[in-house]
Amino acid sequence: MPVISAPQEFNQDDLYIDLEAITGHRLFLKCEGFNFAGSIKLKAATAMVEAAERDGLLTPGSILVESSSGNLGVALGMIAASKGYRFVCVTDSRCNLATRLLLEALGSQVQIVTEPSPTGGLLGARIDRVRALCASDDRYVWLNQYTNPNNHSSHYRTTAPAIARAFPDLDVLFIGAGTTGTLMGCARYFRTWHRPVRIVAIDPEGSATFGHAPGRRMIPGLGTSIRPPLLDASYVDDVVHVNEAETIRACHQLARHGFVFGGSTGTVVKGATQWLAQQEQPVTAVAIAPDLGERYLDTVYQTGWVQDLYGEDILQPQTVTAAGPTG
Repeated sequence: MPVISAPQEFNQDDLYIDLEAITGHRLFLKCEGFNFAGSIKLKAATAMVEAAERDGLLTPGSILVESSSGNLGVALGMIAASKGYRFVCVTDSRCNLATRLLLEALGSQVQIVTEPSPTGGLLGARIDRVRALCASDDRYVWLNQYTNPNNHSSHYRTTAPAIARAFPDLDVLFIGAGTTGTLMGCARYFRTWHRPVRIVAIDPEGSATFGHAPGRRMIPGLGTSIRPPLLDASYVDDVVHVNEAETIRACHQLARHGFVFGGSTGTVVKGATQWLAQQEQPVTAVAIAPDLGERYLDTVYQTGWVQDLYGEDILQPQTVTAAGPTG
């Protein structure tokens, strides 16, 4: 029986779901949402905070500040509350209401950017706001998840080895691309593993991560309007781009089988099934589910929100054959 004294000390990350009965493909989903922060971002947040403390950047009286679309902000807000730091989360209008309320419950201050930067979209505007805060007061400490090496090294040390232990015959790993911390940490680990593992990045349409033009994206979590500084595309074997309407359908399909996941997970599962549908031989495949779905009840799982953005027929049964990988 685990006994903890701080919320970041608990993280149940060894649960996998066999999705073959749901997707028609032999695919195992690694669930990363069973911790007090509710997402895989707890790993990166813990590593970045601990490194900043070791380096003397975070001291009593410091104010943590970070740009986040949601999950990393919640993880940092939880850790800040546990350790006694003030925390300011700079997010944008796509952030789920439940996420904003949770941050406020943790004692965090939430600043919402509504106008995109002319060159960097809403992400660029969020980063501009963070830089302005840091310039205004030297108590602010920006961990900068977009360039911080502890973002990807946390997954090199934890997420990837856990998958390797559970699936010693792993052939392919599907990972959603946001800051690309999870993607790069896992890809670097498996590059030197005892057998070849194909790394497939899953990215939403409208993301500029892999060189496409930025476009509308309404589901927070994956995708960027600026190429992530952490990304080294030489570690990525394939990229699958997923339309947000397909993300919605994948989330609802999982929910109809009792598994309520977040939008990022829906994107990853849909991208994985698209890729697997093109393979002639069966493979051992794992996909990473970054979070659960409770924070998406007023968006991804709210019929009015879905139909307003994606059309009246989005949740009707589909008969069109899924497209293959792109990128």
